[in-house]
Amino acid sequence: MLHFQVDPHSGVPVYRQVMDQLMYYIASGTLRAGDQLPSIRELSKNLRVNPTTVVKAYSELEHQGAIAMQHGKGAFVAEKAKGLSAHEREELLRASARTLAVEARQLGATPAQAAKILREEMERLQSGGTDERNG
Repeated sequence: MLHFQVDPHSGVPVYRQVMDQLMYYIASGTLRAGDQLPSIRELSKNLRVNPTTVVKAYSELEHQGAIAMQHGKGAFVAEKAKGLSAHEREELLRASARTLAVEARQLGATPAQAAKILREEMERLQSGGTDERNG
C-alpha cells in the first residue's frame, strides 16, 4: 500500500513532493516496472489537492522516463525505471534519519523519545492506519 504525505507549508511545491515520493517508491522497489499508479482523480482526492497538481507531477515523471502514461488506462511505472541498490537505499535512509535526529534535538527530545515516535509511526503505516496524510 502506498502512503503519501504532503505539506503545503514546507516550501517544496506539492507536485514536487508527490514526484519525490513516487520516485522513492520506484527506487526502493516498492513500485516495479509495469505497476499501475493511483489515478489522477484518486490521488488528488486522497491528498486533497487540485488534480492539476497530480497531472504536473505525473507529466514531469513521464518526461524523466520514470513512468508511462497510457491514454484511457492510466499511469504505469516505466520499464526502464531504475531501482536503488541496498547501499543507495541505506544512504537515503541514513540522510532522512540524520534530518530527524537534528529536528528531534532542536525540539529537546531524547533519543529514546525520537526512536519511540519513529517506531509508532512505522507501525501505523504497516497496519494500514492513515493511508495518505495531508500534513
